[in-house]
Amino acid sequence: MTSTALRSRARKLLEMVTTPLLPSDYLDLVSPLRAGADLRGRIEAVHPETGDAATIVIRPGRGWRGHTAGQYVRIGVDVDGVRLWRAYSLTSPTDRQDGRVTITVKAIPDGKVSNHLVRRATPGTLIQLDQATGDFVLPQAKPAKVLYLTAGSGITPVMGMLRDTEFDDVVMVHCAPQPQDVIFRSELHDLVADKKLRLTEVHTDTDGMLDIARLGELVPDWAERETWACGPAGLLDAAEEHWSGHGVQERLHTERFRPGIVVAGDGGEVTFSTTGKTVDADGATPLLDVGEEAGVLMPSGCRMGICFGCVTPLKAGAVRDLRTGEITEAEPGVLIQTCVSAAAGPCDIER
Repeated sequence: MTSTALRSRARKLLEMVTTPLLPSDYLDLVSPLRAGADLRGRIEAVHPETGDAATIVIRPGRGWRGHTAGQYVRIGVDVDGVRLWRAYSLTSPTDRQDGRVTITVKAIPDGKVSNHLVRRATPGTLIQLDQATGDFVLPQAKPAKVLYLTAGSGITPVMGMLRDTEFDDVVMVHCAPQPQDVIFRSELHDLVADKKLRLTEVHTDTDGMLDIARLGELVPDWAERETWACGPAGLLDAAEEHWSGHGVQERLHTERFRPGIVVAGDGGEVTFSTTGKTVDADGATPLLDVGEEAGVLMPSGCRMGICFGCVTPLKAGAVRDLRTGEITEAEPGVLIQTCVSAAAGPCDIER
């Protein structure tokens, strides 16, 4: 009998002994980060950054293929016995010597995963990982001048860039309510002291919201700079209009954490037929949020209509795409992206 046949028989015998589990299930208990297993990571440390933000240090499994500065990663976290998926920007440099990666999370009101990671996550916790993705990245050819325009947690992908690549001429304009709310503030000021960064902080509680039309007062040569911008929709909308108005829109690169709502309707009653739950929803709240708030287990990923991790069958009724206003009506085989779709009247979601 050949060695291949012997291994096959041994594997079948093991499967009989371990049923209903498989031998790989037991291997996962012993070595969850091994090659060949589902991609996982282990939280090794949680470092507070501000009162409501923390950096999570993760040791990825052997299947991790690395990342490019500015990209994000989907992680699956068990919160109160339910596996929830979210996407977070990677904030570590691509060549970190110990092979660890970091994400920096800002807790948002009613955010189940963000609050769990910032306030309850502990070293040793296993999480699910996807490979890094995203095109909010730096070009191979270094620009002569760079501008980073950020607000709030929008600084996170840019911090990954700052830690990964040095430029001769870098300016950052960052907005936060107060100085103590600036994530990575100490490290940013170290870069300023080393003359590797010129930084302007806009403290919105005292300075008011940044007026993009007055950006030239802060950065006179802004139109000559290759710009990466990340933050709330209002900031990015204003930036896109400003850059386009001056004919330099090709120099602006933006990253949105949530899609902008272009068209909202009246909403309606949403039925989650698999779980038997029915709730009233307005016409501006994504069905993904509606389901999670109702306690329905909803698949998700990027939460902005890119990764298609949230696609779900629409059994009855109609939904509206919040990005375009397009109406999708139920028919056999129709799938919708719940993260960018809202109720357009009564509808039935197969969850």
